[in-house]
Amino acid sequence: MKTLFLFALLTLHLGAAERPNILLLFADDLGRYASAYADPQHPSPNDVIRTPAFDRIAASGARFDNAFVSAPSCTPSRGSLYTGRHFFRNGSASQLHNPWQGDAPDPFATVTGMPNTLAAAGYHIGWSHKWHLRESLIGGKSNEYSPRGGRINQFSQVVSKAPDPAAAKAAILDEVRGNFRAFLAKRKEGQPFFYSFNPTNTHRKWIRGSGKALWGLDPERLKGKLPPFLPDNPVFREDFADYLGEAMAFDAACGVILDELEALGESSNTLVCISGDHGAPGFPRGKCNVHDFGSRVLLGMSWPGRIAAGRVVGAPVSLVDIAPTFLAAAGLESKDEPNGESLLPALAAGGSDAALRGWALIGREVHVRGARDTQLPYPVRALRTADFLYVRNFKPDRTPMGDPPDPARDMPNFNKLANDTYAAYADIDASPAKAWLVRHRDEPDVKPFLAFAWEKRPAEELYDLRTDPFQMHNLAGDNDHQGKLSELAGRLMRELNENHDPRLQDDFDRAPYLAPK
Repeated sequence: MKTLFLFALLTLHLGAAERPNILLLFADDLGRYASAYADPQHPSPNDVIRTPAFDRIAASGARFDNAFVSAPSCTPSRGSLYTGRHFFRNGSASQLHNPWQGDAPDPFATVTGMPNTLAAAGYHIGWSHKWHLRESLIGGKSNEYSPRGGRINQFSQVVSKAPDPAAAKAAILDEVRGNFRAFLAKRKEGQPFFYSFNPTNTHRKWIRGSGKALWGLDPERLKGKLPPFLPDNPVFREDFADYLGEAMAFDAACGVILDELEALGESSNTLVCISGDHGAPGFPRGKCNVHDFGSRVLLGMSWPGRIAAGRVVGAPVSLVDIAPTFLAAAGLESKDEPNGESLLPALAAGGSDAALRGWALIGREVHVRGARDTQLPYPVRALRTADFLYVRNFKPDRTPMGDPPDPARDMPNFNKLANDTYAAYADIDASPAKAWLVRHRDEPDVKPFLAFAWEKRPAEELYDLRTDPFQMHNLAGDNDHQGKLSELAGRLMRELNENHDPRLQDDFDRAPYLAPK
């Protein structure tokens, strides 16, 4: 309480000139992958990747080991990030591509958003690359800055074709630097800024084999390091190595921006945050899933003198906490009645995880609109605590990842499955990994992986993370765990009721959220 009081007293007296710059480096489809997360006791892809920019922020500030998105889908995840609200409170932004039918009032239309609150307090605000929300949430289209280009968004596609890959890499990073400089050039002297860098290169599709060709990531180094619910074979290992290569490209771009900030002498008064909008695309249990592989993301924050160097946060936090944290750093409050909390009291010298809420709420409705022939969503909500994950599948009769291949037609070939998301199970992005699993799904050795990939799920799931970190053994029907199941189910439902989740009345199954067949 003493730390919280001192921090509140400090922010109360922040003048405009003392307000920090705020830099958000936000990757598309990037889960918790950074070399700072490597742990010799727990082999993982983090043993293979190299991310000096993220590691730099984690060392100079805080690393969050259990950060979760509000929804493992682009639009709702970003809507929650910029408002601090559970995804289901954001109306049209609660589902991919902002669907909204008819003339019903849209709750998202009245949201102010963290960037606009900063702007009203004198901040220069802007972003580069992906937004996926209404642009008025960040002051309008004029605040988008990419005059030097956006080739970072097709990193492997560009560099793989270049006669001189090293020169092509350098040119792309120079574009990143130029865009950031163009943003800074528009601010007034002494004006604090908020800048959101949102490249999409970690989103499918990337070039097959690029992880090894461009970054020296030998897929065989991933043997024994993939989650056990994924087949550990050459196709999956290569696909994941390519994904990690794109993560390294994102990190290199972050490094350029951080170097520019340092060269300008702005590092000491800048709150830097690096994160991603959900887990890996194109892999079973990744993107669109509330389990850790789909919803846990990297998160690092630094702010010299305000965030203790080397702080490691183990308690679960949510990206709904980002907006309240940024606003608190500027001495401001959200106008959007956020569900999130400021993380700063726990990050100051002497702060502890005990100052935090200690759980994250995750869920989703519609990702790919036509994933199921009915056009209906797959509604799921989850509560992630330090030791347990509780999942409520509201419509267990629906296919969680979309419809299977049409049995009346020939099985799509590997290339179609690897490149056409709609060929089967459309809530899993097209990928070589997905194509391999679909093509081999009838083989006895492959069948055990299908339950984690796309088979129907029970109404409730419960996982004890202390003994089952990969969430493979559902304890919801276990007599010894009924007390914990009831406790977490009750806590989740109270949060949904208190925040008027439309799913409780099945409103997501009809207009204005969508118009099903």
